[in-house]
Amino acid sequence: MTLAARHTLDGLPPQPARLAAPTVALRSFRAEDVVMAMELAQDPYVPLTGSLPAHADEEQALQWVRRQRARLAEGVGYSFAIADPHTDDALGQIGLWLRDLDEGRLSAGYSLVASARGRGLAGAALQAVTSFAWTIPAAHRVELHIETWNEASIRTAEHAGYQREGLLRSHQSIGGRRQDMLLYATIRNAT
Repeated sequence: MTLAARHTLDGLPPQPARLAAPTVALRSFRAEDVVMAMELAQDPYVPLTGSLPAHADEEQALQWVRRQRARLAEGVGYSFAIADPHTDDALGQIGLWLRDLDEGRLSAGYSLVASARGRGLAGAALQAVTSFAWTIPAAHRVELHIETWNEASIRTAEHAGYQREGLLRSHQSIGGRRQDMLLYATIRNAT
């Protein structure tokens, strides 16, 4: 672990084994989540935004699952499997990232397999991870960066109580192209 990662981990709560919400559970990743990771890897967009390779085979998906389990120890953040609360089957991933925690800011990101979309599950997961964010004493703000075309993610953010704050022009490279991103955020004790 690097000195920066050690500094970032000071005062952070441990990774919870499980966070419950009415329609989803957020839990630690397990080896059997490889099936979900392989399905996510088939999405044309998801692999462009993270470390999951496009069309990942079983070994690549298992490596991705292992990376998710190591995120907090590396000082990167918290990564949870979004799971069905009844079967515990993984449906996606949500992360709470610590890069700007020294400034009181966290960021979040999420993705669901295609078969789980359109049912409000991402919004429930985002609400649960945001509630967890407020257990981190240094956290005062959680940000989302959403592609301008991503109506489903915009609805998810708004459903979870995030407010649109602006447009970040040419904010990041996705798939080798600079993309504008909408900035959504919520703050501690937001009403």
